[in-house]
Amino acid sequence: MKLLPRFVTCIFAALSLLPIHASQPNVLFIAIDDLNDWVGCLDSHPQVKTPNIDALAARGTLFTNAHCQAPLCNPSRTSVMTGLRPSTTGVYGLMPWFREVDSLKDLVTLPQHFAKTGYKTYQVGKIYHGNAGASEFDVAAKLAPGLRPKTKRVATPRGGRGMDWAVYPFQESDHKDWKTASWAVEQLDAKPKDPFFMAVGFALPHVPLLATQKWFDLYPEDEVVLPRMLLDDRADTPRFSWYLHWKLPEPRQKFLLETGEQIKIVQAYLASVSFMDSQVGRVLEALERNDLADDTIVVLWSDHGYHLGEKQITGKNTLWDRSTRVPLIFAGPGVKAGQRSHRPVELLDIYPTLSELCGLAVPDHLEGLSLTPQLKNPNARRNRPAITTHNHDNHGLRSEKWRYIQYADGSEELYDMDKDPNEFANLASNPEFDGVKRRLRGQLPKVNRLPVPGSERRILLYQDGVANWEGEDIDPEESIPD
Repeated sequence: MKLLPRFVTCIFAALSLLPIHASQPNVLFIAIDDLNDWVGCLDSHPQVKTPNIDALAARGTLFTNAHCQAPLCNPSRTSVMTGLRPSTTGVYGLMPWFREVDSLKDLVTLPQHFAKTGYKTYQVGKIYHGNAGASEFDVAAKLAPGLRPKTKRVATPRGGRGMDWAVYPFQESDHKDWKTASWAVEQLDAKPKDPFFMAVGFALPHVPLLATQKWFDLYPEDEVVLPRMLLDDRADTPRFSWYLHWKLPEPRQKFLLETGEQIKIVQAYLASVSFMDSQVGRVLEALERNDLADDTIVVLWSDHGYHLGEKQITGKNTLWDRSTRVPLIFAGPGVKAGQRSHRPVELLDIYPTLSELCGLAVPDHLEGLSLTPQLKNPNARRNRPAITTHNHDNHGLRSEKWRYIQYADGSEELYDMDKDPNEFANLASNPEFDGVKRRLRGQLPKVNRLPVPGSERRILLYQDGVANWEGEDIDPEESIPD
């Protein structure tokens, strides 16, 4: 008789691997590149207009304290799709494609997990970093590239064709994001018969920030509201905080102010966000028009945030909220509408959550926690903070009240996010908060894998007391690059 429970468990485990029935919910998986928390429903910028994303949040659950696992495209997306932290995979940089790493090549990714149980999987736009990932899906779009201007408007100090912000000089239909949305709409208009997992990846607001004039007109230059910034905001942060983006192509705030570009880059970012939102709207409208919305779980997320002058920089590559906080929305069957959860959650949680919502077994290797409790009750407890890792052994922890950062050299930052949401005052040196730091420090990742071969591009490595950036040691007396 003692064998019966084990036998029953084995039967249920086997059944979970069988092909699913047509009644199972579809999944529309919308990934957005470099979108910070400037979304209307997140109340982070007073002017931003994102009616389609806001409408999706209204019919589902919005996570207001969601954070990425890495503030850089490749490690963040690798984490989402494999269900593992960067500190576990060792993928910290823009390379490599994780399938090139022997210890990672056999991992079952999120789309593969769905395909194994009978879903037909689709991919269009940027899901993995660059052009990687087509082999992960049953159907992968092959789109003509969007048109790009031949010359840049802005001559940034370290160049880079992508470091630009300007009015898009072509038709909206010439833009990569329009083409991405159009392909997704075509698939939905074909009314897929099998349950589907459709991954749709939008490029904006990744640089270059290019949108047509109508989107710039939503934000007249003389009315643009800048984010709150201090000109000396790094005065109380460790020097090591600069090392994470020592020689990156994104310009510093100093350049924006000296060239009169500060307002213009914010305007272009807002315009790009609104154009991207309109393309999200086209896809969601096709879902409704084809009577698929009631049977489809929609999850919308961004791979990381973006600075636009805050902390004296532009770009990502930091462990502060502006770089880590992202929109995360679930809507559809099994999700309560009109909810806002303030619990700290992670993009790592998407994989187990979608598995549970669709009735699939949750793979054993996943490091995220399912969000199904919060999808039923937004105030359901979470027993750990959100953790973001950038390069080897640099971690940011985000609870409901605190932001704690520990760098590889042991230096620290601590912010009271209730009283100081802009992270202006670093409390780490105040002994009054030693207990808080000790408690948060105890929740740092226990695994800190060294970078895998090929992961050296644009990353920092700290060993034996020496900071090494892309193969070059940083002299601690060297002045910070402009």
